[in-house]
Amino acid sequence: MTETVTHHEGAAGAGRTPDGTADPASRPPRGRRRRRTALVVSAVVVVAAVAAVGALGLGGGPEEGPAAPPRSGSTVPVTRATLTERTSVDGQLGYGAELPLPVKATGTVTWLPEPGAFVERGGELLRVDDRPVTLLYGTLPMYRPLGLTAQEDGAGGSEADPPGSPDSSGSPDSSGSSGSSGEDRAKGGAGRTAPTPSGTPAPGGAGAGGNTSRAPRELRGMDVMQFETNLAALGHTGFTVDERFTSGTEAAVKRWQKSLGIPQTGVVAVGDVIYSPGRVRIGQPGVRLGAAVGENTLTYTGSSRKVVVNASAADAAWAVRGAAVSIGLPDGTPVKGEVTAIGKQATAPGGGGEGGSGQGGAAATIPVTVAIKDQKAVGRLESGPVTVEYVGREVKDVLTVPVAALVALAEGGHGLETPDGRFVAVKTGLFADGRVEVSGSAVREGMKVRIPE
Repeated sequence: MTETVTHHEGAAGAGRTPDGTADPASRPPRGRRRRRTALVVSAVVVVAAVAAVGALGLGGGPEEGPAAPPRSGSTVPVTRATLTERTSVDGQLGYGAELPLPVKATGTVTWLPEPGAFVERGGELLRVDDRPVTLLYGTLPMYRPLGLTAQEDGAGGSEADPPGSPDSSGSPDSSGSSGSSGEDRAKGGAGRTAPTPSGTPAPGGAGAGGNTSRAPRELRGMDVMQFETNLAALGHTGFTVDERFTSGTEAAVKRWQKSLGIPQTGVVAVGDVIYSPGRVRIGQPGVRLGAAVGENTLTYTGSSRKVVVNASAADAAWAVRGAAVSIGLPDGTPVKGEVTAIGKQATAPGGGGEGGSGQGGAAATIPVTVAIKDQKAVGRLESGPVTVEYVGREVKDVLTVPVAALVALAEGGHGLETPDGRFVAVKTGLFADGRVEVSGSAVREGMKVRIPE
C-alpha cells in the first residue's frame, strides 16, 4: 500500500517537521527572543504614557489645555482681622445665696412676709411683739440706740436716764432703767448731793444746794448721718443731714414713729432698724409665727438676678472682676453680664475637700458670680440653667483664612493652595469663629486661595 503524505505549510510552516512539531534547528537563539519581548513591553509603556499626558493636557501646544489641571472649588482672599476665642460654661440664674437677716429685736415673731417678696427702704421686714422692724439703706450696721443724751447742767457728767432712753455714751443700761433709784436722784436742798451713776458725789459737795436741770447732749457719729440720710429720703425733714443727732432730728424721728404706729419716743432702738445696701428679696423663714426671734428667723437675698458659675479652678483665668461676658438664657436670648465676685476657696463635687479631685476624678471648682446689667432683659425669669460665654483668647490684626482653606502638606504641616495649583506652606495660630490665623513668608493680605470642594 502506498502512503501519501501531504504538506500543509500553513500548519507546519517553516522550521517545523512534517508532523507539525517545531524544528529545533530553526528556533532563534534565546537572547534574541528576550530582546524582542523587552522591545514590545517598552513600546506599550510609551504608548500608555503618551495617552496619559494627552488626557491630562500636560504636553503639546496651547491647544492641548491649561497649564494646571482643572479643579472644583471657590477662591477667597486672605484678610486681616481680629480673632476671638470664646468658651461657654454652665451657670445657674437666681438671686444668689440666701443670708440670715441680722435681727436684733428680742421677743416673739408676730408677722412674716411672703417668701419672694421685695422690701424697699422704709418697708417692714417682720414684726416682733407687734412692733415693725424697718429696712433702711446703708452699709454700717445698727450697733447703738440713736437719740439725744442727757447731761446735768454745770456738772459736766451724765445723769441717769429714764427707761428706754440711751445714756450719755449712747449705750442703754442692760436692764432698761437708770443706774440709780428715784430716791437717790438730786432733789436740791442743803446737805443733799446728786450722785453720779457710779455713786461718786457730784462736784460742789455738801451744801452746794441749788436745783439741777437736764440739758440734752447731741449724739455724733457716722451712724447718725446714715440714719438721717434715710429719714430725709422718707420725707421726714427739719434737720441738717450730718453727724449730729439734734433736737430737729428727734422731732423728725417722732413723726416717723407716728407713721409706723409705734410710741413717739424720739429714740431709735437697736432692734428697730436693719440696714442693707439696697432693697432685698425675702427668702425662706427659719421660724414660725409665735416663735422667739433667733439667728435664722428670716433669710434674704439681693433684689437683682445674677448668675453663679462653678468654674474649673484650673481654668479660671477668665474670671477677673469687671470682665465682660455674655449670658445665654434658656430661650437663647443673649444678655450682657459682668464678673463681680470670685470665690477664694476651691471645692470638689462629692466631698473631695479643698483643692481635691472629688469622686471620679472631678475637677475642683470655684464659684464665680456674674451680675446682669439690664434686669429687664431677663424678663420674668427668676431661676434656671443658663450658659456663660467668655473670651478665652484674642489676637488682633492678623492674617486669616477660612479653616476650610487649609490643606495638609505631604511633607507635614499645613498649607494654602493658590488658584494656579501651587501650594504655600503656612504656620497656623488661633482658630476661632470658623477662621484661622495664618502666617508665612509667602502669605500676604489679599492673595487668593482655593477652598476645595
